[in-house]
Parts: sequence; C-alpha cells; structure tokens
Amino acid sequence: MSYEAFRHFADSWGLLSLVIFFVGAIAWTFRPGARDTHEVMRQLPLRDED
Repeated sequence: MSYEAFRHFADSWGLLSLVIFFVGAIAWTFRPGARDTHEVMRQLPLRDED
C-alpha cells in the first residue's frame, strides 16, 4: 500500500474507529452499574492496611 492509501484510511475509517472507541470508553466509565466499583476505587488511597 502506498502513503496515499494509508492516509485515506486514517482520514476516514481510522478516525471513525478511534471516535467509536473513545465514546465507548466514556460510556463504560459512566454506566449505572459502575457506581460500586468507583466507590471502592475512590476509597482505596485512604484505606488503612495496618
């Protein structure tokens, strides 16, 4: 493949796939079932292991 073919792919399908991945990662983070996991992770630095 030539440089132009790679450039065309990156400008169209590559960008689209990265946007879809980004939106999916944000949706996964803010899903309703993640509240318990985020609460545990929020308290992790303050937990006393002694």
